[in-house]
Amino acid sequence: MPTKNPTQSDFPSNLTITITPPPNPTSSPSPNILLLLHGIGDTATAFSSFGRALHLPETTVLTLQAPLPLPFDLPGFHWGDDVAFDTSTGGLDMDAGLTRSTAKIVNDVIRGVLIQKCGYRPREILIFGFGQGGMAGLSVARELGVSGEKEGVDREALAGVVSVGAPYPLSGLRAGGKNRTPVLLLSGRDSVAVSGAAVSRTKEVFEFVEVSRYVRRGDGMPSNRDEMLPVMQFFARRLRSRQGVPEGSVELG
Repeated sequence: MPTKNPTQSDFPSNLTITITPPPNPTSSPSPNILLLLHGIGDTATAFSSFGRALHLPETTVLTLQAPLPLPFDLPGFHWGDDVAFDTSTGGLDMDAGLTRSTAKIVNDVIRGVLIQKCGYRPREILIFGFGQGGMAGLSVARELGVSGEKEGVDREALAGVVSVGAPYPLSGLRAGGKNRTPVLLLSGRDSVAVSGAAVSRTKEVFEFVEVSRYVRRGDGMPSNRDEMLPVMQFFARRLRSRQGVPEGSVELG
């Protein structure tokens, strides 16, 4: 089927999603979809500002809001099956089970809309997730690959997953062959979450895993050009272009 740009009416009404078109949209559908998944306590509206700031050519950015509000009148939403606290930090634990949110993204967003309604192939869909959203993105890539094998479908890997401050979850399944979706893990130099053991666990699931660590401490979002450069280089390798890289796009090189 011919490809078409996704619209709000394509998605189930119970999903909160913002759509950011390419900076210079044309009459042709975007050859790429970038799906943004926010961290614990955030919203799609707030996180979509990052997608606009990326200014990626020929890429439609979809920012999806997590399905469940945080309890105790805390602001924002989360991707977990439950709410758990990390005893070492006292904060909310990212790795709180991601079965339901993974299924929702796989079935209601990627398969139900982007593939079946809009005609995109998995190779044209890339995920960027922060914190728990990064864990969810990795779980989604793994689930798409495994379910394709079960159905006897020669299903392509996604274009890639960028996960900031989060490895593949301990709660995730690891049986079966390695997934061929390329992965970039981004973290602070002192990251507890993206430890050596966590990187090894991620490499048990994915065949191609690249790790980039900030010079500074902390697993926050990239805050300067040096921290963002590995992400933009990953995008440049994985995003497709009908027009070539525009002259002057140094940050994408």
